[in-house]
Amino acid sequence: MGKYFGTDGFRGEANVDLTVEHAYKVGRFLGWYYGKRNPDEKCRIVIGKDTRRSSYMFEYSLVAGLTASGADAYLLHVTTTPSVSYVVRTEGFHCGIMISASHNPYYDNGIKVINERGEKLEESVIEEIERYLDGETEEIPFATKDAIGKTVDFAAGRNRYIGYLISIATRSFKNRKVALDCANGSASAIAKSVFDALGAETHVINNEPNGLNINTDCGSTHIGGLQKYVVEQGCDVGFAYDGDADRCLAVDRNGNLVDGDLIMYICGKYMKAQGALVGNKIVTTVMSNFGLYKALDREGIGYEKTAVGDKYVYENMAQNGYCLGGEQSGHIIFSKNATTGDGILTSIKVMEVMLEKKQPLDQLASEVEIYPQVLKNVRVKDKKEAQDDADVQAEVAKVTESLGDNGRILLRQSGTEPVVRVMVEAPDHETCERYVDQVIEVMRKNGHIIEK
Repeated sequence: MGKYFGTDGFRGEANVDLTVEHAYKVGRFLGWYYGKRNPDEKCRIVIGKDTRRSSYMFEYSLVAGLTASGADAYLLHVTTTPSVSYVVRTEGFHCGIMISASHNPYYDNGIKVINERGEKLEESVIEEIERYLDGETEEIPFATKDAIGKTVDFAAGRNRYIGYLISIATRSFKNRKVALDCANGSASAIAKSVFDALGAETHVINNEPNGLNINTDCGSTHIGGLQKYVVEQGCDVGFAYDGDADRCLAVDRNGNLVDGDLIMYICGKYMKAQGALVGNKIVTTVMSNFGLYKALDREGIGYEKTAVGDKYVYENMAQNGYCLGGEQSGHIIFSKNATTGDGILTSIKVMEVMLEKKQPLDQLASEVEIYPQVLKNVRVKDKKEAQDDADVQAEVAKVTESLGDNGRILLRQSGTEPVVRVMVEAPDHETCERYVDQVIEVMRKNGHIIEK
């Protein structure tokens, strides 16, 4: 991870950690860089944004930077991260930018950069951007006269993406009662249109964004509202997205959570039966549950484990040709259809399994016995110092020894927030809680935690 860009872009509190000046300079660099790489054609860069109030501010700053460097800026307006990726790779853009802080609170925002292949930007280019942000490179020249870029309304690109999603479905969703939690975010502009077109009886909650309510007690990070809604309304299934809709978590008809691990199992087993699971492997991260691996072993399906972040999952998939991977948090990548996690696409794939196998989601998910898991996010003054503290590591070693072969403990730094995540899996919830709290207490005693 760089100074500014983490595992999922440049993210922080709007106009505190990530300012309009940062956005302007990112735009200046990208317009110049991709223009220089493609000297025989006008540089074309497409921009999408989520529903945060600050997204408009950053959009205008990026556009100013891009056009001042000679690039044309195409605006998708409010849309999802995977739609930007889709449009970049299918419409011949040189680069794509998504303005979003994903699942973070409304006052945060972020800049995600997508290369011409629809993939997250390579580290070598990120390093160049960061050097420019720090004034370590020569100043970029301004475009003049007819070389100055223009801004183009490109809402049509979002509509083409909607059409693409609809084309992926293999069956009608007619007579299926589906609930969608749009997190007052990007999915609000797309998800209902897709499910309506596919014939579902679509019930939507949290799809009235006001700039300040994105992810607030809703969406994939606050699944309780959807769980209650699905049961009360008698829905067959529910899907919850995050702020930029690159994540999806599901809820079965009984209100039970079906997380990314369960979705990967359900889809992976189905794809294997269809002869479509390339390499007979699923790519997971180190955060996936023990129960998933036991179920995959039983089904004769192999797996890879990467560092946390859908960026690393996709890199492994691309290098090895695998077609399914993802995270417990709901970033699921179907590489035949997308180069990023795509929440709405994931919903369609889950619906396909339910319809083809004629089984409700709870029955499909019941084949996996999930180990109890407790994960707590600890806000700290310095992520690296807190994690590397000798006393903290000694406590982690004690917990590891105590758990033996019956569980595990994992500490990792967030790639997007000043947070260390402490996770324990064990045979029972009480044991998980006890060991997580023991480690957090050592962090507190040594002065690492930011107390509220």
